[in-house]
Amino acid sequence: MESKSFWKSGHKPSLFGAFLYFDISFMIWGMLGPLAVVIAMDYPMTPLEKANLVALPILGGSILRLVLGFMSDYIGPKLTAQTGMSITLIPLLLGWLWVDSLSQLYVVALLLGVAGASFAAALPLAGQWYPKEHQGLAMGIAGAGNSGTVLATLFANRLATHFGSWEVVFGLAIIPIVVVFILFSIFARNSPNRPAPKKLSEYGTLLKQRDAWVFCAFYCVTFGGFVGLCNYLTIFFNTQYGLSPVRAADITTFCVIAGSFFRPVGGYLADKIGGTRMLTFLYTGACVMLVGVSFLPPLPVVVVMLFLGMMCLGAGNGSVFQLVPQRFGNEIGLMTGIVGAAGGLGGYALPLILGQLYSSYQSYTPGFVILSLIAAASMLLVLVMQSKWRGQWLKKSFTTSKTESTSLSS
Repeated sequence: MESKSFWKSGHKPSLFGAFLYFDISFMIWGMLGPLAVVIAMDYPMTPLEKANLVALPILGGSILRLVLGFMSDYIGPKLTAQTGMSITLIPLLLGWLWVDSLSQLYVVALLLGVAGASFAAALPLAGQWYPKEHQGLAMGIAGAGNSGTVLATLFANRLATHFGSWEVVFGLAIIPIVVVFILFSIFARNSPNRPAPKKLSEYGTLLKQRDAWVFCAFYCVTFGGFVGLCNYLTIFFNTQYGLSPVRAADITTFCVIAGSFFRPVGGYLADKIGGTRMLTFLYTGACVMLVGVSFLPPLPVVVVMLFLGMMCLGAGNGSVFQLVPQRFGNEIGLMTGIVGAAGGLGGYALPLILGQLYSSYQSYTPGFVILSLIAAASMLLVLVMQSKWRGQWLKKSFTTSKTESTSLSS
């Protein structure tokens, strides 16, 4: 049986809808990253308090991804996404009209996690439409919605400066989420091949499998590294290099672009050469770049290193989710929530690592050294698991994909 090309398979309107939903949600999820420097002018914060502020949305997203993953399995990813966008209006309204203290801002930060949980609905919505040989690219395109962070870093501080208020940025964010809600409702559809809902107990059964934890570890580093740096780099450039809030956010935008737009590239290349091989290269590249950043070189050099490092992490996100559907195809809804939650926890930890070590040593060097060691450990884990998986599902999946490609070419 001949396999269809990517563009002839699946459902493009749903893929487009998933991307839009993920993109605007990521924009909202990442707003506090660039805004933290501006907010600190109204509410003076220690380095650790700044780190905690930008980390809380990631923590909220990590927890709520399990909830939205379960909802996607039971009520479908489309309705789950619509529910998520509706709830996202709450922290936006609170941030615009209610906040008048740092403690209240922490509440809003945690509630913004519902936008980050969009991952658990957007990826199943897109992925369930596509066969295994195109899973990497499909989920990479949908996952490229993390480019919404670019919108946050590019416009949040500019709008806050223009209007003389960071609160108004929360109010303005309501406009695009409403527009996307309407477009998503029109274009997106649940796949007719959506697996039957799983029982709650099956979460526990899934977590008894070693491979589930391995994927969690992989994504904790790739996605956690990407989103953690997205939220923290404006603070890093402002503190270490003395850049203004807008300029620090602009340079962060440049770095974020690499991670965002190379996610589908990572998925596509993983489809071609294998997800484990791609991850080996990408973790190695991230490790080398983070080591270079730890020396705190001149600004142009550190920007190039962070661009390349985040490119590796972003492509790694696509590579991980090229592997997940192969191993857990019938549990993709559950696994998306579980693995996504692990990625969120990694993103929550990264700003705290950098903030705490900077507070202790007045230098970012120790923090980036630790991050590079984590990337190196991940690369070694890939090599160990690759040898085990080749004798199991990875070999079978690769052989099937290769046979289908040969059949198509002949």
